[in-house]
Amino acid sequence: MASQLVTTIRNLHLRKGRRRRGLTVAEGVRLVEEALEAAVPLRGLVVAADFAGTARADALLREVAGRAVPIEQVPVRLFRELAGAETPQGVLAVVEHPTWSFDDLQPGRGRPVLVLDAVQDPGNVGTLLRTAFALGAAGAVLLRGSADLQNPKVVRAGMGATFRLPSVSATPAECVAWVRRASVRVWAAATEGTPLQRATAPERLALAVGNEGAGIRPEVRECAELQVAVPLARGAESLNVAVAAGILLYEVIRGS
Repeated sequence: MASQLVTTIRNLHLRKGRRRRGLTVAEGVRLVEEALEAAVPLRGLVVAADFAGTARADALLREVAGRAVPIEQVPVRLFRELAGAETPQGVLAVVEHPTWSFDDLQPGRGRPVLVLDAVQDPGNVGTLLRTAFALGAAGAVLLRGSADLQNPKVVRAGMGATFRLPSVSATPAECVAWVRRASVRVWAAATEGTPLQRATAPERLALAVGNEGAGIRPEVRECAELQVAVPLARGAESLNVAVAAGILLYEVIRGS
């Protein structure tokens, strides 16, 4: 019979399970270390039978045990069933994912907010959040249709950014209401937009990027005062959304 902790982990691989519990899975040594450093509450730790034995693994186990977090060892085969990574590192934690509101988003000079409009791929979402955090963005808004913040694949790709970067899930209407209420100006990424080097970023900026198929939905595009683009070489059609957003964020922040 599976333990309660193992059952919880299996349930957290489902969106409805994450939504109901407000929990997620942090997998891998570095990500669990990031959760501990960010003071994210851990509900439990599961390790494969062959995990302990290295200095780093033993230090992690001592740190978790010192916080009175339950630790459960499981057979290697069972751990592989629970893990999301193709080459699991033998450790995963059930964590309470941070929650933020629009009040936590404080854009300013050189600190834009990144808006993700229906970016569905969890790896892209995690990479976008990781890039935004690394470059000093003020936060992120994930609009309906985007992979959810608590998705373990998002958390894994974010490499700790989801624990630190204020990020809000919202409907397009809620986002539009916020930008108007907070006097935030919106730029929308578009392949046919104005080359970024010709634009001067406002002090309070939200930069919106969409998925590579449909782009940014009309209600978000309509509230944007400018569409901006990364100039591409002749014959190149587009960039991966995470790559494009990283370039745009870097240029906006560097030029502020």
